[in-house]
Amino acid sequence: MTTTASPRAAARPAAEEKPPHIGLLFAGLMVVMLLASLDQTILSTALPTIVGDLGGVDHMSWVITGYILASTVMMPVYGRISDLFGRKPVLLSAIVLFIAGSVIGAAAGSMSWLIAARVVQGLGGGGLMILAQASIADVVPARERGKYMGFMGAVFAVSSVAGPLLGGWLTEGPGWRWAFSINIPLGILAIAAVAAFLRLPKRPRDTGNRIDFTGMALLAAATTSLILVCTWGGSQYDWNSPQILWLCVAAVAGAAAFIVVESRAADPVIPLYLFKDRNFTLTTLAGLAVGVAMFGAIGYMPTYIQMVKGVDATEAGLLMTPMMASVLITSIASGQIVSRTGRYKLFPLAGMVVMGVGLWLMSSLEVADPTWLMCLYLAVFGAGIGLSMQILVLIVQNSFSHRIVGTATASSNFFRQVGATVGSAVVGSLFVSRLKDLLSENMPAVPGRATDAVDPNSFTPESVQSLPDAFRDPIIQSYNDALLPIFLYMIPLAVLALLVLAFVVEKPLATRVDRDTVPADDAAATGRTPAAGHGAAAKNNAPDGDEEPAVTTGRLAVTTATAGAGHHNGASPLADGTRSAGPAPSAGAHAGDHAPSGGAHAATAAPSGERTGRKRRGRHAAPRHRA
Repeated sequence: MTTTASPRAAARPAAEEKPPHIGLLFAGLMVVMLLASLDQTILSTALPTIVGDLGGVDHMSWVITGYILASTVMMPVYGRISDLFGRKPVLLSAIVLFIAGSVIGAAAGSMSWLIAARVVQGLGGGGLMILAQASIADVVPARERGKYMGFMGAVFAVSSVAGPLLGGWLTEGPGWRWAFSINIPLGILAIAAVAAFLRLPKRPRDTGNRIDFTGMALLAAATTSLILVCTWGGSQYDWNSPQILWLCVAAVAGAAAFIVVESRAADPVIPLYLFKDRNFTLTTLAGLAVGVAMFGAIGYMPTYIQMVKGVDATEAGLLMTPMMASVLITSIASGQIVSRTGRYKLFPLAGMVVMGVGLWLMSSLEVADPTWLMCLYLAVFGAGIGLSMQILVLIVQNSFSHRIVGTATASSNFFRQVGATVGSAVVGSLFVSRLKDLLSENMPAVPGRATDAVDPNSFTPESVQSLPDAFRDPIIQSYNDALLPIFLYMIPLAVLALLVLAFVVEKPLATRVDRDTVPADDAAATGRTPAAGHGAAAKNNAPDGDEEPAVTTGRLAVTTATAGAGHHNGASPLADGTRSAGPAPSAGAHAGDHAPSGGAHAATAAPSGERTGRKRRGRHAAPRHRA
């Protein structure tokens, strides 16, 4: 016979899962996101003044590289530690560390001091965006999460435009040190909001949790080597130089050692079984491709605009506004639609198509084209980003249990950040190389000077605009022909992401936050399939040979058995220790029993339809543990 859950319980509204101060909490998390995203852009216009004051032009790149290195390495570390020990204390620690770096930066008296401050900022900043996204997953069901994720994407869009403008205004007004000092009151506000309104059930104390220090060290070494290859290759060192080749060897060796260590670690920083979930693997690969294309384009379009349109840095930032406005509108709109309909697969697919069209349009721009046409093409590209970026995060979070959602979110964002770094570096290297060649070909001969001695680093927008037409026009045309055709090379990335995302399985979005979990290893995170209607999770089997599953046991547990397999009221299992599974559990049912470590029993129904596990004692089995 089949026991079904009561309609009243199944129809329990998702709103019950939201904390009473969700609006205030979300506002605080938005401030956290603003801290993380604003700090990546606010120094772009202030940096020339900063290095001039501190006398460190030769070390200017490390002001940016130091932050990128530290924040990228820390992303998966924050995600894993927050899953093990709780989100709130880890998020508060990250904000405090970020504020400490800002204080050091505001007081910097030398370039070494400033670089150290940026590293400290990065150590905290690597957790801000990740933990803000994971905290929303802690309190908002996946079905309602789309609209919140859309607003988080809008914060990124706003900061991308506001950062350079604010940095320029502060540099020309109160001084560049305020670019660091402004983080202090924002950070204090974020701490107050998180401390007051982020109220989560206490996590079970599991003395078996151990921090994977070896995995973290290998991840840091491999990531640092890769980022340095991308940052230094083709600029500070030739691509075939010993320094770059040794860094490549270190990156590959570090990655191989990391995989070996993670496969054996009790609590790995990036569990390898995450990649056995189809949606995680596909969206992570797509996110990496999006990161390459997005940051490759965003990173150098302001330079193009300044040189070709003859405007200053502030005006160039304003001309990027249509792109960011498009990101803002589409990310919010898509999030709202996802929350209302529960359908999400179409948006990233459409986003890849629109992004590919935007890349093609931008590659077709000519020097003589009007400014409004360039802004329109940028808006098309931005629409593609807005339709896909935050939805990819939602797909990842919906594929895993609450117990592992921080690790999954951080791991996915980690690979996207690596893609962004690679994209910026590769586009920059190609751009500079092509620009030198084109300037040598197009510049008229100057008596007493070889044409191949032209250095693009010596050009500024002001100096180029003051040149005679015979020199200005070839320079502008060279900038146009050096950068824009590179966007054509990025279109295959959009096509690859489109093909990959076509195989994403559109799992129903959960309407409840599944906090009731058995405190076991995290192999339960190999995936969850929400039941129809209610969205409560039923765990999939852990991969053979991997860690034992940590199974979600919901507030409602339904036992289904065919006649002869034993009645649900304490009947004995079959002789072989299994139960024959009947129809799928009714809407709203939770399923899953805790499998013994190393045992052969699965947490959920086996493919043959058989099911293992302990007997249920009654119609509604109590949760094994309540968080």
